Amino acid sequence: MLESAEIGHKVPKQVYAREEPKLRELLLNAQFDLSQSGRGPLLLVISGVEGGGRGETANKLTEWMDPRHIHVVAFGARVPEEAARPRAWRYWRSLPPKGKIGILMNAWYNEAMLAHVQGKIDVDQVNTRVQAIREHEQMLTDEGFVLLKFWIHLSKAAQKQRLQELERDPTTAWRVTREDWKAYRIYNKAHELWECLLRETSTGVAPWHVVEGADGRYRYLTVGKILLESLRATLAPRPATPKHAITPPAPSVIDNVKLIRDLDLSKRLPVKAYDHELEKHQGKLATLTRHKRFAKRSLILVFEGVDAAGKGGAIRRVTGALDARQYVTVPVAAPTEEERAFPYLWRFWRNVPRYGGVTIFDRSWYGRVLVERVEGYCSVYDWMRAYDEINQFEEQLTRGNAVVVKFWLQISKAEQLRRFRARERSPFKRFKITADDWRNRKKWNAYEQAVCDMVDRTSTEIAPWTLVEAEDKYYARIKVLQTIADRVKRALAR
Repeated sequence: MLESAEIGHKVPKQVYAREEPKLRELLLNAQFDLSQSGRGPLLLVISGVEGGGRGETANKLTEWMDPRHIHVVAFGARVPEEAARPRAWRYWRSLPPKGKIGILMNAWYNEAMLAHVQGKIDVDQVNTRVQAIREHEQMLTDEGFVLLKFWIHLSKAAQKQRLQELERDPTTAWRVTREDWKAYRIYNKAHELWECLLRETSTGVAPWHVVEGADGRYRYLTVGKILLESLRATLAPRPATPKHAITPPAPSVIDNVKLIRDLDLSKRLPVKAYDHELEKHQGKLATLTRHKRFAKRSLILVFEGVDAAGKGGAIRRVTGALDARQYVTVPVAAPTEEERAFPYLWRFWRNVPRYGGVTIFDRSWYGRVLVERVEGYCSVYDWMRAYDEINQFEEQLTRGNAVVVKFWLQISKAEQLRRFRARERSPFKRFKITADDWRNRKKWNAYEQAVCDMVDRTSTEIAPWTLVEAEDKYYARIKVLQTIADRVKRALAR
């Protein structure tokens, strides 16, 4: 693959002077149309050999197009804020919204390559990262992203010549760093890894474009023309597709609704014992989250459940054990206009806590396979692929030293009706009952099936679901606190 870029392409000045204005005009018009269409976005990942002209290429594209609708992010060594979160966090924060163009310099590729070349990760770990990259890029394209990946290549001799030329010119000498010459010295060692990385991550939805970097004019025109083709393809009329284009497969567990229906909702905790147990388990949780080892961990709590099952009350008992500076509660409702311009997991990645922090999600990313599935807000394809995407998301969180604890709070249909009516009568609880709650109740069986499918497909060893019998609110709160404390304790012991 890389050898094909070493042909020695050059573009004469007069040819460049003729073609550049035309290409620039076409790119500007296509960029404007993209911004009006709300399609895309287009995401360019530019990586390659040091000194190949990656930065110059990104600068040329921003010069040719409207900088208001294009955003360039260059990734280097991780700053403390990034190092204290899962590896993918900083890349998710840099994604462009629909209608825009984003340019990521190096991104996830350079980090994996450097880590291996420097001996920080072995071949198996490289393969794990490659698989994660393929899954990430597949998810982005499923969410509407158009991915353009450019590898700017130079032969070893051309790299040396390029660095020397830059150093000799006083106006460009600043571009050459000690790291550039280090990269030159390990060229042969890195070459095989580059080949493997490009081969394994060049997919049908996100192929690599290997561009020779020796001649700047050739490089600019080549990248610009590929970008223009992609913009045109993105803006082309699309054939209409049925909202539910596929039929979901049967659950992998026969009659999996038994997961919910077989719960013993008669479990109770005497009021007299509740106060003692509450103080006991809140104390345990407080001690664990203040432990010195927790400074290299984070805690993510997910609360889902039947309407009126007591999620709010359980959350308040958890926060009662935490330092107010340590946690944030994120109530999840329908996505805002801004959030709809990004992949559905984007708004959750934004709220991933740093080391030593706790984020509590009151509703969560599981809305994709619950309310969006039942209410038909997304296609069958979208919510079916969400199971794998959610499992990948939670795996990335746990690899980033997060402890992920997920709760489903369950009550009976009769108890829900009793609580609904009680809320309607209470002056300070009337806000808790809405028309949506009554509408959801009519779809009890559909939600029950969706919940059981969710638990069946996303309860993993690293992030298992805890089903909470919530008919008795005292029992439910203590079970939640005890589960969290036990999970954190086990994590700190590792």
